[in-house]
Amino acid sequence: MMRLTPLVLALTLATSAWAQKVNYNFDQQADFTKYHTYKWVEIPGGVKIDDLTRGQLTAALDAELAKKGLAKTDADSADLYVGYQLAVDKEQQLNAYNSGWGYGPGWRGGYGMTTTTATTSTILNGTMALDMYDAPKKALVWRGTATKTLDPGAKPDKRAKNMQKAAEKLLKNYPPPLKK
Repeated sequence: MMRLTPLVLALTLATSAWAQKVNYNFDQQADFTKYHTYKWVEIPGGVKIDDLTRGQLTAALDAELAKKGLAKTDADSADLYVGYQLAVDKEQQLNAYNSGWGYGPGWRGGYGMTTTTATTSTILNGTMALDMYDAPKKALVWRGTATKTLDPGAKPDKRAKNMQKAAEKLLKNYPPPLKK
């Protein structure tokens, strides 16, 4: 039973390392009950993505915004202007495994050889920041970020699933709870 513990721990850490992380912040003075419509706007300076990915990401966000009671419009009179920025960067990951057998007495079963195998791999982290601006005031009222949203190396169905999952998690706390 003791030998399974390191393996279980390693699998748990590997799973949590791949989990999407979501953060959000909002203007606590904003009245989110007055926002009913939104218009997509482009935020200058962001990472450019291909039309297919942009369409999939926008569709995933549109579906979640609709669940929140927001209607999409192309009119400049929208209550909110919504835009996103993307960042894709690389991170090195070290993967190590130890056979668990070593020198000396103890629970490891006595004397023997220990074998450690290590490899490195590159992980592409695609982070999305979603910004919502009060259109009449031209002021940022809500911002959320989701990591591991985009994975350029993933198959199309996995990419779409990641984007949908990120949109759901990101907008879980929108609108923010009402002040009491």
